[in-house]
Amino acid sequence: MPLPSSATFSNGALPLPEGFAVVWGRPPSAMLRAAAGRFLRRADALAGRVLPVAARPAGPTAGPVALRIDAGLDAGWLSTRAKEDYRLVVGPDGVTLTAGGPDGVLHGLATLAQLIVRDENGPKIGFATIADHPRFVWRGIMIDTSRHFVTVETIRRQIDAMEMLKLNVLHLHLSDGTGFRVESHVLPELTAKGSHGQYYTQAQIRDLVAYAADRGIRIVPEFDLPGHALAVLLAHPELAATHPVDPEPKNKNTAALDPTLPETLRLVRRLYGEMGRLFPDAYFHAGGDEVEPDEWMKNPKIVAWMKAHGDTTPQALQAGFTVQVQKILAAQGKVMVGWDEVSEAAIPSDVVVDVWRSSKFIASATAGHHPVIVSAGYYLDLLQPAGQHYLVDPYDPAANGVTREQADRLLKKGMRPDLVNAFLKEPAPPPLTGEQKAFVLGGEAPLWAELVTDEMLDARIWPRAAAIAERFWSPAEVRDVDDMYRRLAVVNATLQITGLQAEANRWRMAARLSPGAVDPVMVLASATVPLRNYNMNRYVGRHGRRLDEIGEVASPDPAPALRFSMLVTRYVSGDRTVVPALRRQLVAWRDNDAAFAPVAYVRGLSEARVTSRHLAVIAQVGLRALDGKPTLSAEEKEIFDQEDAAINSSADVSGSSGGPASLPPAGLMIAVEPAVRKLLGPS
Repeated sequence: MPLPSSATFSNGALPLPEGFAVVWGRPPSAMLRAAAGRFLRRADALAGRVLPVAARPAGPTAGPVALRIDAGLDAGWLSTRAKEDYRLVVGPDGVTLTAGGPDGVLHGLATLAQLIVRDENGPKIGFATIADHPRFVWRGIMIDTSRHFVTVETIRRQIDAMEMLKLNVLHLHLSDGTGFRVESHVLPELTAKGSHGQYYTQAQIRDLVAYAADRGIRIVPEFDLPGHALAVLLAHPELAATHPVDPEPKNKNTAALDPTLPETLRLVRRLYGEMGRLFPDAYFHAGGDEVEPDEWMKNPKIVAWMKAHGDTTPQALQAGFTVQVQKILAAQGKVMVGWDEVSEAAIPSDVVVDVWRSSKFIASATAGHHPVIVSAGYYLDLLQPAGQHYLVDPYDPAANGVTREQADRLLKKGMRPDLVNAFLKEPAPPPLTGEQKAFVLGGEAPLWAELVTDEMLDARIWPRAAAIAERFWSPAEVRDVDDMYRRLAVVNATLQITGLQAEANRWRMAARLSPGAVDPVMVLASATVPLRNYNMNRYVGRHGRRLDEIGEVASPDPAPALRFSMLVTRYVSGDRTVVPALRRQLVAWRDNDAAFAPVAYVRGLSEARVTSRHLAVIAQVGLRALDGKPTLSAEEKEIFDQEDAAINSSADVSGSSGGPASLPPAGLMIAVEPAVRKLLGPS
């Protein structure tokens, strides 16, 4: 994963008793030598060798498999023009990796690591011929470090995982209402007043950029303006659109700069100039999203300025500001990227549009000859399952957004009509033309961090981002969700073995909730998922904004629940060989309630007692169904219906906007309820 463009496998395998010996076709660069070293360490871990591995003995008797690497030179390395193709052949005489440039070597090594398997004779690698290249040149993850600060060590882990999944852009969201996260020497007051003491030094940023570059990953910074500007305005309140600046507003995202002030553009020029030198990539994300119109329209001076300059709408005012920002960045040698709001009025066509509100903006932006990055449909913080993201194609302008029915519900809840219309995906635009497709650079999977701590980040990104990485890399026709999940389980294990801390951190979080009795917490989490589509934000908001409950331990895609659902599908298709496995899992979930109840007396677990009891009832019903007794008592039916309603409600994005509606206990939904319902047969 990602599935290669072309792969053939034949009988035979090479044993790996001593790993690999790298042979270079031409003298390698320091970057390639380091890449080979990382591969060898990962290969040792995946082969099951006790780490650290002792130095391999020299000479022909040692028995390592020859890994011959021949890499071409690439002037477009670490850019959207990079040569990323590679060819990998595993045969009786060893492994040959041929690539057009350094990026291709990295990708080939990532594939080779995934080919290592173990059996009773030890590690081996099967004979294969693979020719591979990416579908899109921009394959990214966006990490928000403003709302919750993320340590350098945690970011490095994500970069390592990105290398293994052939992702090549790390978009760092570095300023927002909550915090300004990079040390500034030119404007030190931004760090002093806007970072709350949590920021990256310039030395750390340089090291991080170099660390990513060694792994073929570009870092694109985002400093979000003119909205989401509270952290900046704490240092420069004179630039605010609304006075006085409230340092602790109810919503930290709404404060905006006054775009009519010459001083505002002077600050932008100085800030972006300094940060552009710190982040050498050609692309620079300037934000531009979610500007609250009232921030401008309730300021008489701004309204008068708009009238004098012929700006009839806030969008027109923002477009004028965007044009000026684009000129500043162009003069500094940068290509501007902005969220799709920047495309709602006339702006230069070379501004890259990051589509997030609805896939329909793919159509409108490419029709205007804007390069496009697609984030809509890939938001990891929505806590949607990997299978849902997996079926969203970056070329599909109708793939993501709200339906007319959902939009009507949002309007009834008081959401602004212009916002609702932006998210509305109906009527669907026509498919992209060939010309429009040429403007789609690729996509990104964003993780906004309102509900993500440093400790949670690994598990909130992975393994779901691996499925999205396949969508960005592999041919469009690769869309088998069940096969994706089968492979995703293996890839997730690979990521944990080679350095990710997702599973270790989830266990640690559960251990804090229930010291000495972690298993009951983890078993309950194995059958449940957190609320989706920002309903979890509502739950956390109603519970003191704490992030120390079982809902933070639960995964959006729990592997045991997925495995159970696949077995149920086989069972209802007539495969009775799966009955023992189904029964074992149902017994474990049923009996867990007796173990969970004694430990669920602490905050963070106590609300889940209801969920645990419901799971036990649902599991017992499933066992009866396997015995041929698919009947429900009135109480059992009520529990099934409650859990079903919670799942359906959380699937509707319109349910995430305000309102007094009740939310499930502990912010959890029983993910296996639909599968057990299938065991019951037609109702």
